[in-house]
Amino acid sequence: MTAKRAGKFSLATFNVNSVRSRLDVLLPWLERNRPDAVCLQEIKVQTEAFPLEPFEKAGYSCAVFGEKSYNGVAILSREPLADVRRGLEDGAEKTEPARLIRARVRGVAVVNTYVPQGHEPDSDKFRYKLAWLARLKEFFEREYSPKEPVLWCGDMNIAPTPIDIYDPKGLLGHVGFCPEVWKALGEVTAWGFEDVFRRHRPEPGWYSYYDYRAKDPVKRKTGWRVDHVYCSAPLAERCTDCWIDVEPRLAEKPSDHCPVVAEFEL
Repeated sequence: MTAKRAGKFSLATFNVNSVRSRLDVLLPWLERNRPDAVCLQEIKVQTEAFPLEPFEKAGYSCAVFGEKSYNGVAILSREPLADVRRGLEDGAEKTEPARLIRARVRGVAVVNTYVPQGHEPDSDKFRYKLAWLARLKEFFEREYSPKEPVLWCGDMNIAPTPIDIYDPKGLLGHVGFCPEVWKALGEVTAWGFEDVFRRHRPEPGWYSYYDYRAKDPVKRKTGWRVDHVYCSAPLAERCTDCWIDVEPRLAEKPSDHCPVVAEFEL
C-alpha cells in the first residue's frame, strides 16, 4: 500500500480469532500497510484486558467491546474516534453480547459487527442469527440515514452469492450459505448498502476465510468470502479500491480469516 496523500482514507476489517494470540501477525501487518482505521472481530478478550499498549505505540487509539473467551469487537484509528457506542442498544437482551461497536472516523459512521455464526440450520443459534440480523436492520433504520456516509463492516458469517464460496453446490444449506441468511442479509443491505468489494472485484475466486482443518486451503482456493465492507451510496461512490490480503493467512499461527481493505477519497 502506498503512503497516504491528502484526502486518502483506508479501512481494514479483520477477524483476528483472538487478538492476543495474533499480535505477532497483526502488528507487523499494520506497520507494513498502515490503514487509517481497523475493525477487529473475535478479539476474545474482556474490554479491560485488551492489549492497548502495542496498538497505541503503533499510533492507534482503540475503542473496545469485549467479553471473556468469546466474540468481541474493536475499532482502531490513527485519528480521534468520536461518538463511540456499543451494542444494538434496543433493549432486546439483558446482557448485550460483544458483537457490535461503532464510532465516527473522519466524518464516516463506522459500524463494526461480528454476526452470529448460527451453528446448525435447525438450532436455536441459527434462529438467533436471523433474529440478530433483523434487529440490525432496525438498528440502521433507527440510527442512520442512507444519505450520509455509513460504513458497515465485519465478519458477517455469510457468503452472499455462489461465487463467494468454493463449493456452492456441496455447501448449500450451511448456516452461512442458504436462502434464509441471504434473505436476512438482503433485508439489511436494502437499507442502502453496496458491497464495495464487488464494485472493484466482480470476478470469482476471492475468499476471506480459510478453514484451519482444510489442507493448503489458500493454495487450493477452498475458501469463503464472509468478511465484508458495505457502504452507503455517498461513501461507495468515493471508494477507489477494495481487496483481500491473503498474506497474513500464510503467516505462522495465523487467524483463519484475512483482512479486507477498502480505500476512499474523502
